[in-house]
Amino acid sequence: MNTRSFKADILLMITAIIWGAAFVAQRVGMDYMGPLTFNAVRFALGTIALLPLIMRIDRDKKRDGTYQEVDFPSFIKGSLLAGGALFMGATLQQWGLVYTTAGNAGFITGLYVVFVPIFGLFFRQKTGLPTWIGAVLAVIGMYLLSVNESFHIEKGDLLVLCSAFFWAGHVIVISLLATKVDPVKFASGQFAACSVFSFIGAFIFEDVTVSGIAGGIIPILYGGLMSVGVAYTLQVVAQQDAKPAHAAIILSLESVFAAIAGWLLLGEMLSMQGVIGCGLMLCGMLISQVKS
Repeated sequence: MNTRSFKADILLMITAIIWGAAFVAQRVGMDYMGPLTFNAVRFALGTIALLPLIMRIDRDKKRDGTYQEVDFPSFIKGSLLAGGALFMGATLQQWGLVYTTAGNAGFITGLYVVFVPIFGLFFRQKTGLPTWIGAVLAVIGMYLLSVNESFHIEKGDLLVLCSAFFWAGHVIVISLLATKVDPVKFASGQFAACSVFSFIGAFIFEDVTVSGIAGGIIPILYGGLMSVGVAYTLQVVAQQDAKPAHAAIILSLESVFAAIAGWLLLGEMLSMQGVIGCGLMLCGMLISQVKS
């Protein structure tokens, strides 16, 4: 057994658990403040949480002579583009969580892993048969999970589905820009941009109060420090040794952990139809990662 690869897989599993539980924190946070306010504060905290990692990486690079100055124009451009996509995905997801469960949101958000290779067609990237099989299974699963007896998709699930398209776009933006900018600094920049966009929207559309933020401080701290700061750091460390296919599959399990966390902490329950739908969606996510 490759010890380094095994440790990387363990770190990725911890990352998926943290991200899955974050859906509960995001759901609870909506009891105290609006979606834009919640995201504004948590991404600001996430930006701050990455600063120690950035300073450590810079110190190590200066020590071994590999340090390079940041290309500031590329950094700003990349941060604004990725931060904009992140802002749209996070806002729609957070808004949807007002009307749906943490478990539903986790599974529907995970559909972005199916959308990414399909969107890649617009960039002349080849998409194989497993991706299309995964997409069909995911669509069927989405129908079973979210469509009610009146054949209408629930409002919250629809909003989270829209957010999944932006999460997929966010992944593509990062893949196009990440090689031009230090990845951790790039992450911090996009988090900062998302926070600024969210603050602007919050002050325009929501009633931002200190009491509301204070009341939801635990969900905010988890969403900002654990979900953004700690989990991203673990992902960066793990993906230095993890195989890409392993990483994609393990991280997609965050949807399962979101459902488990919703059940344990919020008492959320799924019908048998919903369970089957979630199973098909998870199969679709995993199959879409198989190489042709």
